Amino acid sequence: MSIVKINVLTVPEEQREVLEKRFASRAGAVESSDGFEWFELLRPVEGTDQYLVYTRWRDEESFQAWMEGPMKAAHQGGGEGGERPKPAASGSTVWSFEVVQQAAPKSA
Repeated sequence: MSIVKINVLTVPEEQREVLEKRFASRAGAVESSDGFEWFELLRPVEGTDQYLVYTRWRDEESFQAWMEGPMKAAHQGGGEGGERPKPAASGSTVWSFEVVQQAAPKSA
């Protein structure tokens, strides 16, 4: 079964809009990667300053290939004037999971 990677980003209140705009501008960047299955950016609603970046992959090898290729290249690119923009998140942790059960809505 698939694997799930959740990147937990600590984002100060004043950087939330910046983070969301950056993700919106990268729309489509991961979707064509081999083994990619799903992406969601989850905004906190109460009690935390942590966003969750949920991605689902066919296998660990597909995720690692994306990390070492397209993702690495995207995060090394420069912004205006060749400088990288300041990160919107003040911290990041990646959680890894294997999917052991799943369900989809039943057809009516």
